Amino acid sequence: MTQSSPDDSAPTPAPRRSEATRTAILDAARERFAADGYERATIRAIAKHANIDPSMVMRYYGNKEGLFAAAVAIDLKLPEPASLSRDDVGRALVTHFLAMWEENEVLTALLRVGVTNQAGAERMQGIFADQLLPVARRVCPDPEQAPARAALASSQLLGLALTRYVLRFPPAVALAPEEIVAWLAPTVQRYLTAPHPA
Repeated sequence: MTQSSPDDSAPTPAPRRSEATRTAILDAARERFAADGYERATIRAIAKHANIDPSMVMRYYGNKEGLFAAAVAIDLKLPEPASLSRDDVGRALVTHFLAMWEENEVLTALLRVGVTNQAGAERMQGIFADQLLPVARRVCPDPEQAPARAALASSQLLGLALTRYVLRFPPAVALAPEEIVAWLAPTVQRYLTAPHPA
């Protein structure tokens, strides 16, 4: 039995093909989950959309739950909590989230799935708990209130996203980004930093 030398390593095109296949699967999955919802999107339909065999989807992601989790792995790219001014956190968050929603169709897809499916709802809950809660903990007057305050801030941010990007209420769609920030930032600021109402 001969030992392989460093020159016997696999050629580099294979990993590139593998990465291209994964990308094609995830792109197709996001489109199908967004268009069909979690329940109606099938592995077969996603594979057809990606122009690959369904067995390849199963090989890379195991099942629909694993594929969904990979397809909607979202980094909100929030600023570091320590970098946020307590007095301007509302404006900073609304501006940031608005930019994310305007540019990231995956967020819209996740929101569509989240309002109709438990797996999508849990995925959205996890994203916001992991990424927004640390901001609330830093700026709110009582750390014990951080989960409730983060949930209230989320209600505003997700409510905007639902009406503007999913339901597409014409007045919400028509608002200029700077108008949205002007309306919403004071409310998010109050939720995160105002004294607890008596």
